[in-house]
Amino acid sequence: MNPADFHILLALTEDEAHGYALIGAIEELSDGAVRMGPGTLYGAIKRLLAEGMIEESDERPDPSLDDRRRRYYRISPTGHTAVSAESARLAQLVRVASSRGLLPGGLRPQLGGAS
Repeated sequence: MNPADFHILLALTEDEAHGYALIGAIEELSDGAVRMGPGTLYGAIKRLLAEGMIEESDERPDPSLDDRRRRYYRISPTGHTAVSAESARLAQLVRVASSRGLLPGGLRPQLGGAS
């Protein structure tokens, strides 16, 4: 799964969102490390919609607080399955990187008990 798709799906696991809100959520989830521009975001949204990973939501927040032109998106069951599988894959890679002392601080976990 490409990083843009992963970040969008991960952001949508919390709540439905429109594009601008997704940009902010992705930046927040990544502690500012990922800043997705509108071109990348809307290209990924179009692809995720076509693949059935996300759906457009018919529900709207309070109309007096919202712009009618905004489109809201939610993760689909297919998208949830995909982001869960990708999360498990990434967790395995982090375990391997940790066991090889590749994480910040170069710490290796203790294996096989106390020394």
